Amino acid sequence: MAKSAKPSGSAQRQLRIGEVIRHALAELLARGDIHDEVLAKHVITVPEVRLSTDLKLATCFVMPLGGGDVKPVLKALNDHKRYIRGEIAHRVNLKYAPDIRFLQDESFAEAERVDALLYSDKVRRDILKQPLRIGQDEGTQQAEPDDE
Repeated sequence: MAKSAKPSGSAQRQLRIGEVIRHALAELLARGDIHDEVLAKHVITVPEVRLSTDLKLATCFVMPLGGGDVKPVLKALNDHKRYIRGEIAHRVNLKYAPDIRFLQDESFAEAERVDALLYSDKVRRDILKQPLRIGQDEGTQQAEPDDE
């Protein structure tokens, strides 16, 4: 019997709890509950929180708005990691409060890289190429006039 394409129940739970933790962390940062000068100066986005399979480690991907000062923000978040873990444990009802790890979110850089690839001359040339008709060779495609 073939395996189902659906994610298993634990994967769904990881995603769901990661989203709850992401919301709790974003609320903490937005309300200014963490008293730190660096964190107070920056608007920080939390695009994703990934949980380990045993739900004991939460990796929080963060990025300051505009992408600047990533290292000081990560250092400030790591300095207050214990407080943040406690606050999240109060807001999220779990058997164990997950340990929290902060990493720089690189999804924006990856999106820019994919955009640059899609707008490159090589890909643009392939997109603008007219599709082949059934029974037509590539060499004869350009010689036939359009239907218009």
